[in-house]
Amino acid sequence: MSQIRILVDADACPVKDEVYKVAWRREVPVTVVSNMAMRVPEHALIARVVVSDKFDAADDWIAESADAKTVVITGDILLADRCLKKGATVIGHDGKPFTSASIGGAIATRAIMADLRVGADGITGGPKPFAKADRSRFLQALDEALGQLAR
Repeated sequence: MSQIRILVDADACPVKDEVYKVAWRREVPVTVVSNMAMRVPEHALIARVVVSDKFDAADDWIAESADAKTVVITGDILLADRCLKKGATVIGHDGKPFTSASIGGAIATRAIMADLRVGADGITGGPKPFAKADRSRFLQALDEALGQLAR
Protein backbone atom coordinates (compact mmCIF):
# COMPACT_ATOMS: atom_id res chain seq x y z
CA MET A 1 0.00 0.00 0.00
CA SER A 2 1.30 3.44 -0.87
CA GLN A 3 2.14 6.06 1.71
CA ILE A 4 -0.07 9.08 2.31
CA ARG A 5 1.36 12.10 0.50
CA ILE A 6 0.50 15.57 -0.70
CA LEU A 7 0.91 16.78 -4.28
CA VAL A 8 0.83 20.56 -4.79
CA ASP A 9 -0.03 22.19 -8.11
CA ALA A 10 2.40 24.94 -7.20
CA ASP A 11 2.60 27.52 -9.99
CA ALA A 12 -0.21 29.71 -8.63
CA CYS A 13 -0.68 28.19 -5.17
CA PRO A 14 -1.10 30.76 -2.37
CA VAL A 15 -1.05 28.17 0.44
CA LYS A 16 2.30 26.40 0.03
CA ASP A 17 3.52 27.56 3.46
CA GLU A 18 0.35 26.18 5.06
CA VAL A 19 0.88 22.85 3.28
CA TYR A 20 4.40 22.62 4.70
CA LYS A 21 3.23 23.39 8.26
CA VAL A 22 0.57 20.66 8.23
CA ALA A 23 2.86 18.18 6.47
CA TRP A 24 5.65 18.67 9.02
CA ARG A 25 3.25 18.29 11.94
CA ARG A 26 1.74 15.11 10.49
CA GLU A 27 5.02 13.86 8.99
CA VAL A 28 3.56 13.52 5.49
CA PRO A 29 5.73 13.94 2.39
CA VAL A 30 4.95 16.77 -0.02
CA THR A 31 5.80 17.02 -3.71
CA VAL A 32 5.67 20.54 -5.12
CA VAL A 33 5.08 20.37 -8.89
CA SER A 34 5.65 23.38 -11.14
CA ASN A 35 6.65 24.48 -14.64
CA MET A 36 9.52 26.59 -13.31
CA ALA A 37 12.03 26.31 -10.51
CA MET A 38 10.81 27.75 -7.24
CA ARG A 39 12.13 27.82 -3.73
CA VAL A 40 10.94 25.14 -1.38
CA PRO A 41 12.14 24.50 2.17
CA GLU A 42 15.13 22.22 2.49
CA HIS A 43 13.50 19.41 4.42
CA ALA A 44 13.43 15.64 4.08
CA LEU A 45 9.63 15.67 3.61
CA ILE A 46 9.62 18.27 0.81
CA ALA A 47 10.43 17.36 -2.80
CA ARG A 48 10.32 19.59 -5.85
CA VAL A 49 9.46 18.40 -9.36
CA VAL A 50 9.98 20.82 -12.23
CA VAL A 51 8.22 19.67 -15.40
CA SER A 52 8.54 21.07 -18.92
CA ASP A 53 6.79 24.28 -19.85
CA LYS A 54 4.51 22.30 -22.18
CA PHE A 55 0.84 23.19 -21.66
CA ASP A 56 -0.62 21.11 -18.78
CA ALA A 57 2.69 19.32 -18.06
CA ALA A 58 2.35 19.89 -14.31
CA ASP A 59 -1.30 18.81 -14.38
CA ASP A 60 -0.39 15.67 -16.32
CA TRP A 61 2.37 14.77 -13.86
CA ILE A 62 0.06 15.27 -10.87
CA ALA A 63 -2.89 13.39 -12.40
CA GLU A 64 -0.65 10.46 -13.35
CA SER A 65 0.84 10.34 -9.84
CA ALA A 66 -2.40 10.69 -7.85
CA ASP A 67 -4.03 7.75 -6.10
CA ALA A 68 -6.31 7.01 -3.16
CA LYS A 69 -3.55 7.88 -0.64
CA THR A 70 -2.88 11.29 -2.19
CA VAL A 71 -4.15 14.72 -1.22
CA VAL A 72 -3.92 17.06 -4.21
CA ILE A 73 -3.85 20.82 -3.64
CA THR A 74 -5.04 22.76 -6.70
CA GLY A 75 -7.25 25.57 -7.86
CA ASP A 76 -7.57 23.94 -11.29
CA ILE A 77 -11.04 22.43 -11.67
CA LEU A 78 -10.14 20.18 -14.60
CA LEU A 79 -7.09 18.82 -12.75
CA ALA A 80 -9.29 18.27 -9.68
CA ASP A 81 -11.66 16.20 -11.82
CA ARG A 82 -8.82 14.06 -13.19
CA CYS A 83 -7.45 13.43 -9.69
CA LEU A 84 -10.85 12.59 -8.22
CA LYS A 85 -11.23 9.96 -10.93
CA LYS A 86 -7.96 8.41 -9.65
CA GLY A 87 -9.39 8.26 -6.12
CA ALA A 88 -7.41 11.19 -4.70
CA THR A 89 -8.66 13.67 -2.12
CA VAL A 90 -8.62 17.16 -3.70
CA ILE A 91 -8.67 20.48 -1.85
CA GLY A 92 -8.88 23.94 -3.40
CA HIS A 93 -6.68 26.80 -2.24
CA ASP A 94 -9.63 28.23 -0.30
CA GLY A 95 -10.00 25.01 1.71
CA LYS A 96 -13.12 23.85 -0.08
CA PRO A 97 -12.86 20.22 -1.12
CA PHE A 98 -13.58 19.11 -4.63
CA THR A 99 -15.74 15.98 -4.49
CA SER A 100 -17.33 13.69 -7.03
CA ALA A 101 -20.65 15.28 -6.03
CA SER A 102 -19.47 18.87 -6.55
CA ILE A 103 -17.08 18.62 -9.49
CA GLY A 104 -19.76 18.55 -12.20
CA GLY A 105 -21.21 21.85 -11.00
CA ALA A 106 -17.74 23.36 -10.71
CA ILE A 107 -16.91 22.36 -14.30
CA ALA A 108 -20.22 23.80 -15.54
CA THR A 109 -19.63 27.07 -13.67
CA ARG A 110 -16.10 27.25 -15.13
CA ALA A 111 -17.53 26.90 -18.66
CA ILE A 112 -20.16 29.59 -18.04
CA MET A 113 -17.53 31.98 -16.66
CA ALA A 114 -15.29 31.34 -19.67
CA ASP A 115 -18.21 32.20 -21.98
CA LEU A 116 -18.92 35.38 -20.00
CA ARG A 117 -15.26 36.46 -20.24
CA VAL A 118 -15.37 36.01 -24.03
CA GLY A 119 -18.57 38.06 -24.20
CA ALA A 120 -17.01 40.80 -22.05
CA ASP A 121 -13.94 40.99 -24.31
CA GLY A 122 -11.93 39.38 -21.51
CA ILE A 123 -12.71 42.19 -19.08
CA THR A 124 -13.76 40.70 -15.77
CA GLY A 125 -13.16 41.40 -12.12
CA GLY A 126 -11.17 38.20 -11.67
CA PRO A 127 -11.35 35.97 -8.63
CA LYS A 128 -12.08 37.39 -5.21
CA PRO A 129 -9.00 38.24 -3.14
CA PHE A 130 -7.53 35.48 -1.02
CA ALA A 131 -8.65 36.12 2.57
CA LYS A 132 -7.46 35.12 6.02
CA ALA A 133 -10.61 33.01 6.38
CA ASP A 134 -9.64 31.08 3.23
CA ARG A 135 -6.20 30.34 4.72
CA SER A 136 -7.75 29.16 7.98
CA ARG A 137 -10.32 27.00 6.17
CA PHE A 138 -7.52 25.52 4.06
CA LEU A 139 -5.43 24.56 7.11
CA GLN A 140 -8.42 22.86 8.71
CA ALA A 141 -9.45 21.05 5.51
CA LEU A 142 -5.94 19.71 4.86
CA ASP A 143 -5.53 18.54 8.45
CA GLU A 144 -8.92 16.79 8.34
CA ALA A 145 -8.19 15.14 4.96
CA LEU A 146 -4.86 13.76 6.19
CA GLY A 147 -6.53 12.53 9.38
CA GLN A 148 -9.17 10.67 7.39
CA LEU A 149 -6.58 9.03 5.13
CA ALA A 150 -4.56 7.93 8.17
CA ARG A 151 -7.56 6.05 9.62
